[in-house]
Amino acid sequence: MTIVPQPPDRSALEQEQFLKILSREDAIARFEAALFPRAIPSELRKLADALGTALAEDITAPIDVPPFDRSNVDGFAVRATDLAAAGEGAPRRLVLNGETIHCGTAPTLPVAAGTATPIATGGPLPRGADAVVMVEHTQPAGSDAIDVRRAAFPGQFVSYAGSDIARGEALLRAGTIIGSREIGMLAACGIAEVTVARKPLVAVISTGDELVQPGEALAPAAIYDTNGAIVAAAIAENGGEAVFLGAIPDDEAKLEAAMRRALADADMLVLSGGTSKGAGDLSHRIIARLGQPGIIAHGVALKPGKPLCLAVCDGKPVVILPGFPTSAMFTFHDMIVPVLRRMAGLPPRSDAKVSAAVPVRIASELGRTEFVMVSLVEGKNGLIAYPTGKGSGAITSFAQADGFLRIDALADQMPAGTEAEVTLFTPHVRVPDLVIVGSHCTGLDLVTAQLAHAGLTVRSIAVGSLGGLAAAKRGECDLAPIHLFDDKSETYNTPYLVEGLELVPGWRRMQGIVFRKGDKRFEGLGAKEAVTAALTDPACIMVNRNQGAGTRILIDRLLGGARPEGYWNQPRSHNAVAAAVAQHRADWGMTIAPVAHAVGLGFIPLAEEHYDFALVTARKQRAAVQAFLDALGSSEARAALERAGFRPA
Repeated sequence: MTIVPQPPDRSALEQEQFLKILSREDAIARFEAALFPRAIPSELRKLADALGTALAEDITAPIDVPPFDRSNVDGFAVRATDLAAAGEGAPRRLVLNGETIHCGTAPTLPVAAGTATPIATGGPLPRGADAVVMVEHTQPAGSDAIDVRRAAFPGQFVSYAGSDIARGEALLRAGTIIGSREIGMLAACGIAEVTVARKPLVAVISTGDELVQPGEALAPAAIYDTNGAIVAAAIAENGGEAVFLGAIPDDEAKLEAAMRRALADADMLVLSGGTSKGAGDLSHRIIARLGQPGIIAHGVALKPGKPLCLAVCDGKPVVILPGFPTSAMFTFHDMIVPVLRRMAGLPPRSDAKVSAAVPVRIASELGRTEFVMVSLVEGKNGLIAYPTGKGSGAITSFAQADGFLRIDALADQMPAGTEAEVTLFTPHVRVPDLVIVGSHCTGLDLVTAQLAHAGLTVRSIAVGSLGGLAAAKRGECDLAPIHLFDDKSETYNTPYLVEGLELVPGWRRMQGIVFRKGDKRFEGLGAKEAVTAALTDPACIMVNRNQGAGTRILIDRLLGGARPEGYWNQPRSHNAVAAAVAQHRADWGMTIAPVAHAVGLGFIPLAEEHYDFALVTARKQRAAVQAFLDALGSSEARAALERAGFRPA
């Protein structure tokens, strides 16, 4: 019998795809329905230990505050009727009683008609008195009397009992976060302990063979575990008590044991990594064995964060965040923080929002709600929102962004010029003092360091020379670093300036071909010969630069119309080019000499290019711009540039 080969059964593989992707709203609704309502555990805390917690129950005032009628000034307790006719020309003499009332002194003698009792600020008003006259408004009349030249009215400079807080009054409501002001109110009522919502204990586990904890040596192909630290910190910021249990390798038995231990002790478990559908992604497979109902949502139609997994195991929430830092933090803040705050008895977080113009087109994926991290700068007509553009794997995408905007799932892009709503990560907009948009260079940090030390904030957005020039023309930045060569005039940068822009010379830097030392395909050759040699070897892979970069223009000029292997690998920085070659993912590329030398690569000089600044003339007199120009010309910055391998102009 002939056995006919059958196509592989793909049903099992298909089960591993995200077939049931939920909308963000559906995922949140299902997760919350599985968790709430639930009782919020509470505990009794001493007042000094209650800071930052949420009250678990309403508190009513047990006493009046102040508890007695008291004087608001240093002076004399009097009967107002005795002074009804007093004036500058008709002083009224009052005989002093034989006691002085200090704070904490209970009066023993009444104030009878025609008498007064010395009293300090805060002292209890004696019987018979209904007003206080300031000591400055009296004159001594011997040792046992005073003259008063001003009339007084009942209640003058008197705080009555309960005028601040009345006995039985609702002092604080459940859910109130206890701060210094609330502690003051409670202390004034003599309350030493309060019942507060117990902070949820949240276990945090990172997963992955590649993870190394900060402080330890970094092995090849390993990375530091950033999610563990940042998730634990975010939990503490939102009312939880985080317990970081370390990074567990991709070993199913070890990971399951760790998850079971965590759920035995903690109120909530948060993992990062292992939620995708790859062979090494174990976390979501283990959840099904940890309790009912298990996974609530696995795969959410949002970007970043599609692999997010939400589960409830025997009443305890279990969350698996995506492994990429920006994906992990965005989904945590957007979808997990509301649940955590509710478990902690805290009110929902209120997010501040602003309107800002988007200067560039942002492509989006149909069918997924996309959240784009943006940096805000001040433009001519209001705020400008620049996408941070580093991707979900970059920790700085989240850390350096001011907020995010949303692109609807039914849109495939957000056109340039859109006025978008930006949700801020902080209560207020933090517009930087100086905005630099353009080409990336490590030398830039050497100049702006002086501004940072002087307390000025600088935002540098790397979009390439042409992108920076466009931003400068639109007035969206103060300075645009550029290094653009003009074939016709054979000069750098100046031919690209238009009215409203002026050139500020920066520094010179040597561009060239970078390769691994010892590679005989490049050793001893000039730049053009090296590129020719690379093009004749089909196994030789290049690494390119992004479109719009000045370096890209140089590369294309060298290549002519050739498109060798690796041409479409287009990182956005010189450092990425050097890393690709050093790590054998590419054999050659173009970068600047200081970067090549820093990682020990071979370098073939091509041309000394001019890294200058297109200054927006209308913004030239701004204090931060002047500070930058001063720093650029300073001997300190010039020396630092030279030490780094640049040649100041």
